[in-house]
Amino acid sequence: MSCYKGKYTDELIATANYIGTPGKGILAADESTGTIGKRLSSINVENVESNRRALRELLFTTPGALECLSGVILFEETLYQKSAAGKLFVDVLKEGGVIPGIKVDKGTVELPGTNGETTTQGLDGLAQRCQQYYAAGARFAKWRAVLKIGPNEPSQLAINENANGLARYAIICQQNGLVPIVEPEILVDGCHDIEKCADVTERVLAAVYKALNDHHVLLEGTLLKPNMVTPGSEAPKVAPEVIAEYTVRALQRTMPAAVPAVVFLSGGQSEEEATRNLNAMNRLKTKKPWSLTFSFGRALQQSTLKAWAGKEENIPKAQAAFLSRCKGNSDATLGKYEGGASLGEGASESLHVKDYKY
Repeated sequence: MSCYKGKYTDELIATANYIGTPGKGILAADESTGTIGKRLSSINVENVESNRRALRELLFTTPGALECLSGVILFEETLYQKSAAGKLFVDVLKEGGVIPGIKVDKGTVELPGTNGETTTQGLDGLAQRCQQYYAAGARFAKWRAVLKIGPNEPSQLAINENANGLARYAIICQQNGLVPIVEPEILVDGCHDIEKCADVTERVLAAVYKALNDHHVLLEGTLLKPNMVTPGSEAPKVAPEVIAEYTVRALQRTMPAAVPAVVFLSGGQSEEEATRNLNAMNRLKTKKPWSLTFSFGRALQQSTLKAWAGKEENIPKAQAAFLSRCKGNSDATLGKYEGGASLGEGASESLHVKDYKY
């Protein structure tokens, strides 16, 4: 296979490796205006630009937090926003040693000919948007494909369609200087067991890497953001060590060693579950040619959001909760998490939302 070779090749590889640094991970702060509105309404805060900016400033300026992070995924609005002191958030992050990233997909739509399965929109005009985002300081991108487990799902049509969409997105990003995070999320919805999730995860990842190869994507300049292999949301839970074994085995069977890092999504797990499962993977004694880190949104923010409640006087308490979770997940990437990051409310509550949309 001949991979992408161009003016960004070395930069893409360096960026992907930096983001995958053990001890660090990604904060996914790329919620759309509608999604962040739901988060704000849960603490009775109005969904207006000033409140969205205030929440993100709280996160980005938490003392010590950026040391645990290598990247932050931004929504387009946030890419151009400034702190209360007038500094672009992009510059705040860069000065903290954190690479800014950008969500570039346009959400999912139903895939005709399937039983409610979806495909992701946003390829039209993507090259031009990537150029604009690069000029604004972004150096990596995110695109979420969504698959579900059902009696006959995911269909081969949905697997192929989403794999090809991810591959087209990835090569367009690389040609315009952005490291693509490839995110084929298999929803946790359902009563299936962990064996079923493992089977589907392996089929999906195999198709994704076939498509990335077909589209000549430079694997060394990409990151994978998969679901962890878990039982369905309505099935009995299993231990973190079991999730670790099934998840790492699925990656070993499908994921090339050329990819520098896996940045797991939390997929509606509680904050504490996501951290413990990541920790168990990094403690697992087996072949792992890639670093295993995190790209968490809800699983980094839930306790923080509850502690903040939209009140300025609560910012120190909220930032303490955020720092605690950042440090816990940083430790988990090294297999050193011993618990104790449950500062504030909400760390153990399920964050599952059926048919979750950004």
